[in-house]
Amino acid sequence: MSSVWLVPDGLDGERVDAAAARISGLTRSRVEALIAQGAVALNSRVVGKSDRVRAGDLLEVNLPSQPRLAVTPREVAGIRIVHDDADIVVVDKPAGVAAHPSLGWDGPSVVEHLAAAGFRISTSGAAERQGIVQRLDVGTSGLMVVAKSEPAYTALKRAFKARTVEKVYHTLVQGHPDPFEGTIDAPVGRHPGAEYRMAVIDGGRHSVTHYAMLEAFPAVTLLEVHLETGRTHQIRVHMQAIRHPCVGDPTYGGDPVLAARLGLDRQWLHAVRLGFTHPGSGDWVEFRSDYPPDLAHALDLVRG
Repeated sequence: MSSVWLVPDGLDGERVDAAAARISGLTRSRVEALIAQGAVALNSRVVGKSDRVRAGDLLEVNLPSQPRLAVTPREVAGIRIVHDDADIVVVDKPAGVAAHPSLGWDGPSVVEHLAAAGFRISTSGAAERQGIVQRLDVGTSGLMVVAKSEPAYTALKRAFKARTVEKVYHTLVQGHPDPFEGTIDAPVGRHPGAEYRMAVIDGGRHSVTHYAMLEAFPAVTLLEVHLETGRTHQIRVHMQAIRHPCVGDPTYGGDPVLAARLGLDRQWLHAVRLGFTHPGSGDWVEFRSDYPPDLAHALDLVRG
């Protein structure tokens, strides 16, 4: 699929990778990959990522066609409906469940569960992601909101982009962060050597994580985390970057021996609180979630 845009005056002189990302809405890393494949052109000429655009140029991006993913309704054990009204449904997602179907994932998803349960959700977005305005990793449990109406979808997408949504997580990390309260401001992008991982890299997307100690133990620390941005694997990547990976997260440096001792087969990371302006009423609403049994059990073992 090919898309063509006229470069606006405001992007005159920008590098083509930055301009293409701004215009198309694709991530910078995705644009760089397309440029490497020769799929980005200016005025019908294939370009490199450091080439510059000029106002009035015709920017063309060729995206490979993606197979359509079917949403097969299926009920998923463990998903809890926290709130439901005409505009939104708030879900407490268990670990092992994706937000929506995707290539390479044949496990259960929130979207499929809502379809099986008879929920009518917004039709905005790709077919397999309709209504999804935020995502949690498969191995992360906790709260997420799904839009049911079209106005709600638009309003919530704007709220997440404007960073007016309060997203609070608790995570158990290895060791003791120094200081016990701080901010990690480090760009996150696709790991150059492993497509399935993210990393702190130059040229990554702006990513900010605020954390504070809740409890400290001999070998681990329980943190409360506030996300200012919402990048893929952000908390896990940022915790690894400060050398205090999430317990139970071997993908990002977690000790498998410690995870086994605590009975964990996934990262100790839970979305405990979600707050936002309700897209229908305009009121501030807030939802909370308790730790699921596996995380609660691991924390009890740590506390002794």
